[in-house]
Amino acid sequence: MTDLKLGKYQHYKGKFYEVISVARHSETLEELVVYRALYDSKEFGKNALWVRPKSMFLGKVYINGKEVPRFKYVG
Repeated sequence: MTDLKLGKYQHYKGKFYEVISVARHSETLEELVVYRALYDSKEFGKNALWVRPKSMFLGKVYINGKEVPRFKYVG
């Protein structure tokens, strides 16, 4: 597994999340980031848990023509 810091991240849209762990998909062995929303959502509740492929979590997105990280480590 490649290293991923545990802790608080900010999504490029502004909300904050806590990375809890990196898990593996039981069939494909793909690395998945397990993370918790640090906000209350009407649709998903308070501190909802999420998973996302690690390659996507660490990926970049384009905002106004500028490449930025999808999630930025903030501590």
